[in-house]
Amino acid sequence: MGDRDVSEILIFGGNGSPELTRRICEYLGVSIGDSQVLQFSEGNLFVRVQENVRGRHVYIVQTTVFPANDHFMELLFWIDAFKRASAESVTVVMPYFSYAKGDKKDEPRVSIRARVCADCIEVAGADRVVTIDLHAAQIQGFFRIPVDDLRALPVLCDAVSQYHPGELVVVSPDAGFVKDARHYASYLGASLAIANKERVSHDERAQVLEIIGNVEGKTALIVDDFTISGGTLAQAAVRLMQEGAQRVIALITHGVFTQGSMEKIDSSPIECLFVTDTIENQPVDISTKIRTVSIAPLLGDAIRRIHNRESISVLFSQ
Repeated sequence: MGDRDVSEILIFGGNGSPELTRRICEYLGVSIGDSQVLQFSEGNLFVRVQENVRGRHVYIVQTTVFPANDHFMELLFWIDAFKRASAESVTVVMPYFSYAKGDKKDEPRVSIRARVCADCIEVAGADRVVTIDLHAAQIQGFFRIPVDDLRALPVLCDAVSQYHPGELVVVSPDAGFVKDARHYASYLGASLAIANKERVSHDERAQVLEIIGNVEGKTALIVDDFTISGGTLAQAAVRLMQEGAQRVIALITHGVFTQGSMEKIDSSPIECLFVTDTIENQPVDISTKIRTVSIAPLLGDAIRRIHNRESISVLFSQ
């Protein structure tokens, strides 16, 4: 099937992702959809689509954090507004799904929050979801609509390679991320090590107990899908240096940087932390150690392929 007119793509941006939306539209050579968001004094949100979307295929770009609840509710209102305006389809481009951490019932009497959110997105009227590095792949099964969970791995690894890190050892921050860390190691042609970590409560603090694997004389690359406090990255970096690593760098997909995180990273042996632009409205001043790599081309390619009714499996090749 031949390419459809790229100018027919309608991309709108929510308050969570204005800059990423701009970069995606620049990459595709299209204009950002005209829209408006208002927040009233009591906190209620009001969204308005300010151009005709009848019979059109619409893409709404909205990350769901800082503040998580406001941006998630705004996303639902956008989906509903587009469907009520007779859009042919609504594809949710959700770079970071904040409630993905709530993917299971691992304690008595708790909510499976990711499933609740998935149900809400469907009920609001979304036809498809595109996201980046879900915290748990099984979350795709919470939806009954197609979910494309893209990987930031090639984008981040290429940035690391250009940094000229020397002989690398990829370090998983815990046992649960080993499978993903192995993909990073394979892509970079590096060996693999594991930071044995223990988390005993919900206060976002964990203790790195030991490093499993040989890191002596190498550049240790800590990889993870997200960080909040920066504590695990900082602790792992200290332990890696104690174990003989020559340098420590790190990469994460989602920089969920909260108060105090930059201080931990700045005071740690980490010399550089690569992060994507899935989150752009962190409530902290970003450290000079942070290098942001845009995933706009990746999302732009996915949108173009979906628009052209082409397979996007090539984007999952790594």
